[in-house]
Amino acid sequence: MTFADPAALLRQLFDAAVASAQPALCVPPHLPDPARVRGRLIVIGAGKASAAMAQAVEKHWPGPLAGLVVTRHGYGAPCERIEIVEAAHPVPDAAGLAAAQRLLALPETLAITADDLVLCLISGGGSALLPLPAGALTLEDKQAINRALLASGATISEMNTVRRHLSAIKGGRLAAACHPARMLTLLLSDVPGDDPVDIASGPTVADPSTCADALEIVARHRIALPVAARRLLESGAGESVKPGDPRLAANEVRMIAAPQMALEAAARVAEAGGLPAHILGDAIEGEAREVGRVLAGLARQVAGRGQPFAAPCVLLSGGETTVTVRGPGRGGRNVECLLGFGVALGEHPRVHALMADTDGVDGREEIAGALWTPGTIARAAAAGLKPRAHLDDNDGHGFFQALDQSLVTGPTRTNVNDFRAILVI
Repeated sequence: MTFADPAALLRQLFDAAVASAQPALCVPPHLPDPARVRGRLIVIGAGKASAAMAQAVEKHWPGPLAGLVVTRHGYGAPCERIEIVEAAHPVPDAAGLAAAQRLLALPETLAITADDLVLCLISGGGSALLPLPAGALTLEDKQAINRALLASGATISEMNTVRRHLSAIKGGRLAAACHPARMLTLLLSDVPGDDPVDIASGPTVADPSTCADALEIVARHRIALPVAARRLLESGAGESVKPGDPRLAANEVRMIAAPQMALEAAARVAEAGGLPAHILGDAIEGEAREVGRVLAGLARQVAGRGQPFAAPCVLLSGGETTVTVRGPGRGGRNVECLLGFGVALGEHPRVHALMADTDGVDGREEIAGALWTPGTIARAAAAGLKPRAHLDDNDGHGFFQALDQSLVTGPTRTNVNDFRAILVI
């Protein structure tokens, strides 16, 4: 089998994964039966895919609609009956704060009753897009906490445990505010394990974790907290809505897209072209550069010994790695993972790779990820770039941009976590 353009093939697999999780495809099959909605359908939501989800609802719902969703700047979608608000991600801003305040007040504003159905559209990114502080916390406190969490090396589950206990809207609080209306929550998962409580920090689902759990995470990762945040956790005043709370009894939750589905879509495309595809896992976590190093060892074993799979083949994986920021560079977890992969792999004539975030944003920049080719190290040397030095500086974007190997997609308006594809020929 020959591969005239490995980079194009890898991009085709990435595009298939993203396409499989588009709200226009995933939302309509899960809409409620209009005949069973006695009152109004009220749409709320948050996340990078929430505007596209709202647009899909509008196109397929025959009756009247009202509502509000908040999404990342640049991820809006035109809607006529549902208001779309754009706010900042990953560090929250005043627009997100105002939108969160309005969402929490919406049940009272619209005088929601038990006959109404609240359709909640939740996707990854909702944590930063709903920065409603609890207690005496301020938006500035929330911004500082988010920055500290992002640089700490904590997993997304750990970060969201802390966020839930410092929020007035997450951890089931939004659903509780909508009582006594019935609620249907549609989720696009961007977290390893697809636990609803970790998607956007679970604004509509019960949370079994505690303030004590949040304090343990803060201590273990040595995360600096504002005084008001520490007091909130130590006093127990930040406790979230717990399982069994009667206000959540009428809440149905459906997972409509997840990382495994996206990986399977990419695998089908590869296999349709005669290329065996092997899914290593949809929930791989760990320090990004170390995950990259392990994947490089696996690629070498496939190329050199035909184990555990024979070449040619493609190795697919998803999940969410973490980055402990120590350097001043520009990066994200996908380019950090890819650069760690490349440093460990070295020059190998038969291995190509693509690692990118399905939302189109890796870290804080409008760059989805990057590509690694057999010629990357030679090109870097010719340009005076040292891969190890860029890795030490957490400067994956700086490295791959200089080589014109960054992957820029623009807003994908979906989010099913990281996508990694390694082609061994």
